[in-house]
Amino acid sequence: MPNKTIYVSDDDLALYKRAQELAGNLSQAISTALRRFVEMEEGRLEGFDEITVRVGRGTGRKQRFSGVLLAEGGRSNKNGYEAFKVYRSRTGKFVLHADRSNLYDHTTTVNGDEQDSTGWRSWIGSFSSNQTWSMAQGESTLHIVETVEELRDLIPADLYTLVEDAAEQPTVEDLDI
Repeated sequence: MPNKTIYVSDDDLALYKRAQELAGNLSQAISTALRRFVEMEEGRLEGFDEITVRVGRGTGRKQRFSGVLLAEGGRSNKNGYEAFKVYRSRTGKFVLHADRSNLYDHTTTVNGDEQDSTGWRSWIGSFSSNQTWSMAQGESTLHIVETVEELRDLIPADLYTLVEDAAEQPTVEDLDI
């Protein structure tokens, strides 16, 4: 195995020491960091960004990938709102991040009986002193598909048209100006 000498400034010595403590093997830690750096820089040079999205209910968990935003849009109905973002990943797949949330949950007590209603129209009507309001928890999902056609049933038609057009365009167009 070839040896490489890395010169470390006094200012960075603590960083290298901590990396070795965390990884157990400094060479492995450096290789892992360099691999990630090269992958992200090559992607950036190709026009891709590091995308981090939340997935799940409420605050959910974070998921990260390298991609470029193709289009975004949303739709609403009486129960809530759906927001969509469609990306092309660095590997050529299409990634749909969908964020769905109810606008409000509204409960009214009338003559001792609880009545639930949801949506923004629920506040119109009788205002009694026995009402409770709360923001409903949303849910975000991530769908990964191979082709644009697989997105057709997952997003609104007008957004699908935008994605279809954007998918045919290069990630970055270099201009000689």
